[in-house]
Amino acid sequence: MKRRTFGILLAGSLVAATAAMAIPVTPDPARDSSTGSIQAGWSHTSRSNGEVADTWWAVRGHCSADTLGERLLCDALTKLARAGSRTFESKMSADVGLPLPGSWGLMTANNSPFIRSAHVETSRDLEAVLGFYRAALDAWGWTEKDGAAVEADRAVIGFTTAVGPASLRLTRQDGKTIADLSLRKRPVATAGFLPKPEHGRLMLGNKTDDAAVVTVNERTIKLAAHAGDKLMSSESAAGELPDDQKLDLPPGKYKVAVKVKGGSAQNREFEVAANET
Repeated sequence: MKRRTFGILLAGSLVAATAAMAIPVTPDPARDSSTGSIQAGWSHTSRSNGEVADTWWAVRGHCSADTLGERLLCDALTKLARAGSRTFESKMSADVGLPLPGSWGLMTANNSPFIRSAHVETSRDLEAVLGFYRAALDAWGWTEKDGAAVEADRAVIGFTTAVGPASLRLTRQDGKTIADLSLRKRPVATAGFLPKPEHGRLMLGNKTDDAAVVTVNERTIKLAAHAGDKLMSSESAAGELPDDQKLDLPPGKYKVAVKVKGGSAQNREFEVAANET
């Protein structure tokens, strides 16, 4: 759409919004949540042995509408930002080196010497996200393994690639689909990575400038600022992680809460598989 048309659209919406600013509407999170604006960051770690690690994060802005006028403004801002966000999403997928579904609200990704991974939260339903990944990964030459577990609110699928084994996990929670895609580049040699037999290992680090508390079921782990922040940078850094930042868990679903000092707790549920870290 041409810039002149965008201007007419915005001007018309502003006039309508002024007239309707006092008319209340019922909030609709699925409709009013995203403006299309994006906040993003990137960090790069380079080691003396030539290993490098990159981490990306991005959060899409939100627009809360309590009146008809505010909803019209949200709609106009969304249309204005959407074209730019599509370009951003395409570039982010290329930089990360993994396919990313559109319309995500939060995205984090990592590329280290031994793993490439991406975490995405999107309002799209699980079936649509699963269809996107299957088509995208097939086009990338990934081969889906037998034994995929696909249900209404979850999916777990393994893949073989030319680089190494990969896995996709999808979970439907609180009106969002949460996707975790990971590609293991080569076998991990460091014993500190390996979980107990038939267990999964959860390794915790804190890249923020504030202390954090992580609760897994009823077990609480306190993380000082930057405790284990080099976890994803190299095998040796992850292998040297203190024992109290490693959890070996039987396969199953777990509730996790993360609270950074001064902030509110963020709650999630995740699934642990045997022999995975």
